[in-house]
Formats: sequence, C-alpha cells, structure tokens
Amino acid sequence: MSENYKVIDSTVPTFITITVVDWVDLFVRPNYCTILDESLNYCIKEKGLSVHAYVYMTSHIHLIVTAFDGELQGVIRDFKKFTSKKLIEAIKEHPESRREWLLRKFSFEAQKSGRAKNYKVWQDGFHPAILDTLEKIEQRLNYIHYNPVEAEIVFHERDYVNSSYRNYEEDNTVFCNVNVEPLW
Repeated sequence: MSENYKVIDSTVPTFITITVVDWVDLFVRPNYCTILDESLNYCIKEKGLSVHAYVYMTSHIHLIVTAFDGELQGVIRDFKKFTSKKLIEAIKEHPESRREWLLRKFSFEAQKSGRAKNYKVWQDGFHPAILDTLEKIEQRLNYIHYNPVEAEIVFHERDYVNSSYRNYEEDNTVFCNVNVEPLW
C-alpha cells in the first residue's frame, strides 16, 4: 500500500471509499444495504469505530470515520471480510434477478486475484484521506451527502435513505440506520 493510502492516525477523521469489484451495482436492494447498516453498527459497538458520515451508492460506499480503540485498517479489513460473506449469503438466499451473474462475477474476481477463497466482493484497499482541517472535513462531508444528487438518484440530499444527511439536518428527528456521531 503506498504511503498516500495509509492511515497515519486512526483518531483523526478519515475519508474512505470502499468499492465493489469492477464497480458492480450491488447496493440496489434494501437487504444489501441493511447488511451494511448492521455491520457498521456492530463495528461501532464492538470495535471502537466512530462513523461521522456515510453514503451507500450503488457500487461503493463513502465514510468519514475514526477508530479510537484500534487500528482503522483492521476494523475496515474485518468489515469488508464479514460483509463479503453476508452479501454472498444474501445473494444466494433472497430473490435476486441477477443472482447467477453476480455469483459468477464475484467468483471470477476471486479466481483472478488468487487471494480470495470463493468470492471477492470488494476491491482491495479503501483509499483513506486524513481530514485534518475544518475545510477538508466540510468538503468531504458535503461531497458524501451530495453524491446521490450528483448521480441523479434524488433531487435533494434529505431524500436519500442510505446516507447520514438527516443526522446533520437541523430540526430533523428521523435519523439514519447507522449510529452516526456527527462532527458538529
């Protein structure tokens, strides 16, 4: 991993992107997003992860996170490993029109990489960027929340369910599914 993509200090807010192999549009079904919600909440409760902002796009997720109890790399590694298994199980168990294609694709990626056993869901790495100034934090927070608008999925950030935007909106009492710790 190059020096540009290493977490220097897990206690400083860090912007990360976790991408599905070949940018496959996986997160188009609510049950797959629920797996991400539950897994992030587990990492928050059990592994010392703090999620300050997030968005699930169809083929990737963006997060602003810190990890006070452990190394961020280890938490993200465990998150990716666990969610890979759970996502494959969900693809196999639930009605999915793309089931065969998804399983073949993720199996092919595992064989191609030679590192995954049966299926490879996530690309290697997560491209951390330290957010050590208020300007950087604001820029990435706005980027995360505006991403679904930019992708023309919704007209306004508040309308996107799989995002932490509602936790930052004034006077909003309906919060997101992940236990977010807003930065302000």
